[in-house]
Amino acid sequence: MVPFGRRLGDLFRSLQLTLVLSIVVPLLLFSGIAIYIGLGSVEKALNERLREDLELVARAVSGPVSNALAEKDQLVLGESLKSIFQIGRISGASVFDEQGDRVASLGVADADVTNSVSAERVIASGELGGAFRRVDGESVFSQFTPLVGEDGRIQGLLQVTRQRSDFHDLVASSRWWAVGIWSVLAVIIILVVVLGHYRTVGRHVNSLMEDMAQLAPGKWLLSAPMAGPRELRQIHQGIASMGRRMDAAESEIEDRIARERALAEQLEYQEKVAMIGRVAGGVAHELGAPLNVIQGRARILARSGLPGDQQRHLDDIDHQVSRMTAIIQQLLDCFRHVPDSRRPLDLSDVLQDVLVRISEDDRCNRCRIETDGLDQSMPARAEPLRVGLACLNVIRNGCQSARDQLKVSAHQSDHSWEIRVEDDGPGIPASDRGKVFEPFYSTRPAGEGTGLGLAVVNSVLKEHGGRIEITESSLGGCRISLYFPMEHGV
Repeated sequence: MVPFGRRLGDLFRSLQLTLVLSIVVPLLLFSGIAIYIGLGSVEKALNERLREDLELVARAVSGPVSNALAEKDQLVLGESLKSIFQIGRISGASVFDEQGDRVASLGVADADVTNSVSAERVIASGELGGAFRRVDGESVFSQFTPLVGEDGRIQGLLQVTRQRSDFHDLVASSRWWAVGIWSVLAVIIILVVVLGHYRTVGRHVNSLMEDMAQLAPGKWLLSAPMAGPRELRQIHQGIASMGRRMDAAESEIEDRIARERALAEQLEYQEKVAMIGRVAGGVAHELGAPLNVIQGRARILARSGLPGDQQRHLDDIDHQVSRMTAIIQQLLDCFRHVPDSRRPLDLSDVLQDVLVRISEDDRCNRCRIETDGLDQSMPARAEPLRVGLACLNVIRNGCQSARDQLKVSAHQSDHSWEIRVEDDGPGIPASDRGKVFEPFYSTRPAGEGTGLGLAVVNSVLKEHGGRIEITESSLGGCRISLYFPMEHGV
């Protein structure tokens, strides 16, 4: 499987070839065609210019040559032909009479023009003419000029020749120059395209590829901003946006997994609690009657006037049976749900009743209890017995933990009433605060607590849509806050 970064790199590396094939090659092809057409036009113009030069030379000497031919003056004819060579680059010059026989010549010239189509055309029309032909084995351009006598009759022809290479050397040189310039231009254009692509696109694409290669689970965010052309910046922004969405999706998946794991643990805990509730209900039902019988028989024996040591044993039996009965009652309270018994009430009335009951508890008489804000109206919708039980358990726990001082206060917190119980005891370690709500978990020594008190409180708060929090108290010990939803209009 080819990595995505490598495939993308191959794609952008081929962009240079695409630019060369789609832009540079057509541009060079069109420029080559234009140069070819231009050279053709230049060649045509040069040929025409060379013909005009020969025509001017022939016209310049045609007068003296005509007079010399009429007078048959060989000396003048020879000097006239020599003067032609002094005017320009001439290969040869010849004079022919009206029968086509050569009268005089210098350089490359025809022996006769009796078979020359150009010569016959000039004699017939009286106009100048010429053509490329081979003379004495050489390729030349032959220019024929009619020699007209004083009577207006054509009495001969003047032939002026110029080598064909004179026409084509300049054109060939121009072609070589054109090919050289075109080649240099092609190299420059290709270099400009390749280097320009790298400078303006390629290096930014390489940077983008490096950033994309770093994308991985947990690393979806692109940190460095993108430079370069607008299109590449848009691609970078799109990839960055995709990375942010991937990061958000990954975070959402992790949160969902964490929530599902927490829900699974909570479900497992609830199933465990439900099972304990069923077991507790069965145990309470099966042990309730035997315990009542044991306690009743112990009290009957206590009234029979037994000796002191036996009476102490009966009192111990009565105490332990009472303790077992209290544990069974707490189990039933912990797993009893009575949502249909909720009704509007004032939490201050419930707290006042709890404080009256606390005053009769020996464990709470050994510390000073302060109250604050309990006389205010605190409307709520709750089951009074369950709420009273929860508050009673929390205050009793505070009494057992406090050294000298316990404070019970009421506060308004957002849309909830906060019942705050603080003590100056040793407090609850932060590592144990999440465990104290589990049934049978206790921070006290064995035999001093059942571990069901705060479990009952937590159950009651959940029934009423509230919550319980454990923090440190300003008194130096533990603070337990009970939050009950407010009820308006009570």
